Amino acid sequence: MADQGHAPTSRSKPRPAGEEEASAVLKLGEFEDVDTLTLSEASLVINALMAKRRKDRKDRNETDVLNKTLDYLDAFARFKQKENVEAVERLLSAHKELTKFERAQIGSLCCDSSDECKTLIPSLADKISDEDLQELLDEMAKLMSA
Repeated sequence: MADQGHAPTSRSKPRPAGEEEASAVLKLGEFEDVDTLTLSEASLVINALMAKRRKDRKDRNETDVLNKTLDYLDAFARFKQKENVEAVERLLSAHKELTKFERAQIGSLCCDSSDECKTLIPSLADKISDEDLQELLDEMAKLMSA
């Protein structure tokens, strides 16, 4: 039977919102030069904001999502002391050859070796030598145990 001009019975699948990709070549779209935070920095910011809200008695907005986010950050933020978080940020910021995204990933993942780090963050491959990356990771590890 020939098509009688009926509308299709299904819709085409919508295209993804962006073409973001964090592989050997970073394609972060609208997030390209956005400041990024490590998990430890995010934990500091959110906990400071929550402390201020509690002090000002404005803690009505503690949602389940916020509490789960804080639980996640408490579990996975590698640096707990403010001084150590700031020291890691200084170490990472000294590496201008790395993007903000890459620095945040290094600071959140806290890999043991440069090989592991470059495997998890493939865009680092040609940006920093294994020796320099290992030195950075070793300095960060000292701050984790402090």
